[in-house]
Amino acid sequence: MKHTETVDSKKHIANINNDNFDAVDIFSGAGGLSIGAERTGLNIAVAVEKDVYAAETFLHNHPFSKILCDDICDIKPLNHTSVNPFIVFGGPPCQGFSTSNTKTRSLENANNFLFHQFLRFVEELQPSWFLFENVEGITSFDNGNTVKEIKRLFSELGFITTEKVLYASDYGVPQHRNRFIMVGNRLGIDFNFPEKFDYKVSVEEAISDLPSLKNGDNIKELSYSKKVSESSDYAKLMRKNSTKSLQNFVSRNRDYVLERYKYIAQGQNWKAIPDELMQNYTDKNNCHSGIYKRLNSTIPSVVISNYRKNMLIHPFEDRGLSVREAARLQSFPDNFIFKGTLSHIQQQIGNAVPPLLAEAIFKAIKLQHEQALILNKLVK
Repeated sequence: MKHTETVDSKKHIANINNDNFDAVDIFSGAGGLSIGAERTGLNIAVAVEKDVYAAETFLHNHPFSKILCDDICDIKPLNHTSVNPFIVFGGPPCQGFSTSNTKTRSLENANNFLFHQFLRFVEELQPSWFLFENVEGITSFDNGNTVKEIKRLFSELGFITTEKVLYASDYGVPQHRNRFIMVGNRLGIDFNFPEKFDYKVSVEEAISDLPSLKNGDNIKELSYSKKVSESSDYAKLMRKNSTKSLQNFVSRNRDYVLERYKYIAQGQNWKAIPDELMQNYTDKNNCHSGIYKRLNSTIPSVVISNYRKNMLIHPFEDRGLSVREAARLQSFPDNFIFKGTLSHIQQQIGNAVPPLLAEAIFKAIKLQHEQALILNKLVK
């Protein structure tokens, strides 16, 4: 039996012809997915985010959306939005799935099962589409059985699913970030992921028009270092609706850390630091390859995750990345404002799905939905 045969035919037709493009964003974080969704004409009706600071960031940048700052397990979605939105999307906390997290990467990690809350929202709201995102590590977790189980559960709800690991750098994001994406619909559509772009955006193209800064700077607003006409196409896109570089906040590192930075060339990491400057490390062999990494200006950035903890280094200056630089590398527009302390802001940026990657996926979803709408009318 095909997936589509489990869906009521009248409801199936109603969903295709529905002009409702409401979206529900759960585990929303700062709202990277929602920015991409809004750029394709979707309306973020409701968002769910437990973290207070991330919820504040979301509300500030999506003032017309309803944000529920609560434990998702305690939320009844039908109390906050109507049934049958166009799409439900989000990414449950992924620490347990991550291949870099060897301590808690097990079936016992409670975060591994929060996708059941995602499933519950989809079951109760009955959207036409869903988008589920996570780390690439989910594909190998429990020998691949986790993804198989997720597909089976959505199949029981009448959804046909397609999944793929996408690299953000293939879709105009100046960062080599990989995300697992599963897209499902109950319209019988065999979804095709968007084609890769025919160009890459380098770190230099992404941030070279931002102001020069020093270690520990905490400057809310500065002029750009280049005119719009002198900036890259990517920078022009990020600067749209913004006249100043905002949130130029840089973590203050100690002098011995800055001394280490001086020995690291672009693309190099902690291995370039002389041994006498690394005496506080009992065993350097335990250092992750991403620690003390100076970004290579000529290619997309390495993953912007916990960039403060990893001591990611500016390509030309001996300091860490600023909030605005990290946001640029994630493809957040310059008028996007983050709320909370510096550490909370850095975490929000590191956890986010790049908006430009999200936009490419939502464009493909909406296009294929509209093609199905046209086909449905022709059949009638």
